[in-house]
Amino acid sequence: MSDVLSAEPGTAQRSGPDDGDSGPSLSPSRAADFMACPLLYRFRVVDKLPEPPSPAAARGTLVHAVLERLFDAPAGGRTPDAARTLVPSQWDRLLADEPELSGMFDDETQRSAWFDEAGQMLDRYFTLEDPNRVEPAHREMSVQTVLDSGLTLRGYIDRLDVAPTGEVRIVDYKTGTAPREEYEARALFQMKFYAVVLWRTSGEIPTLLQLIYLGNGEILRYAPAESDLLATERKINAIWQAIDRAATTGDWRPRPSRLCDWCAHQDICPAYGGTPPPLPAPPSQAADTFSGK
Repeated sequence: MSDVLSAEPGTAQRSGPDDGDSGPSLSPSRAADFMACPLLYRFRVVDKLPEPPSPAAARGTLVHAVLERLFDAPAGGRTPDAARTLVPSQWDRLLADEPELSGMFDDETQRSAWFDEAGQMLDRYFTLEDPNRVEPAHREMSVQTVLDSGLTLRGYIDRLDVAPTGEVRIVDYKTGTAPREEYEARALFQMKFYAVVLWRTSGEIPTLLQLIYLGNGEILRYAPAESDLLATERKINAIWQAIDRAATTGDWRPRPSRLCDWCAHQDICPAYGGTPPPLPAPPSQAADTFSGK
């Protein structure tokens, strides 16, 4: 296997396949990047190219942060007003971490509309479930396991619910809209990825995977079976092998799709007449060791 560049935020180190925790690792977001477009994976993980702040992504981060903090309040105090009250403090925290987010807005009108959309998503959440009836076992839970192949899987689960009888539910908040039926399998890949990690860690298969879509107020639920998770594990290993093959050959070819409309790197993409920067020498790659949103 080719050498690995750690993609953990704030670090950049070389490591080989036998280096334990610093060895090959993959998060669901980086796996999704590669499946969508190998060149996008290269730009984000190998070249670490900066991308301008995305209002949609920042709004998603803000809404996630508010929903995480909402459960700090006792049952009965988790109300729409309480959620909206958390918005200013969580926005200030995001700005402290990423000051460049303040430049997303052209004027106060645009800024106000952005905050209003975040508020609408939070209000919509309360139409989908009553948080006063839920006591999460974990929020923003860091999970990790090492497969028999030696690949480390890492990620962050938005919420993990454990029933008194032991059933486990993995919950993920999405600020987009629910996919059409033919695209549900792609949407569930991230959740099955997390289910594989929990299964390989605890030996127990999660009872339910639940995606809460705050963009249009729908919930996608799926009960995984062992056969699902075995198939997902094989897929994850195959994705890593393809990443490693691309790193070895230097062949990070683009995969044009409708997602290109939102890509920050069109000007250097060969599919649009651009030229990527030279690859690092020797060619190397990395899976993300830290799950992003």
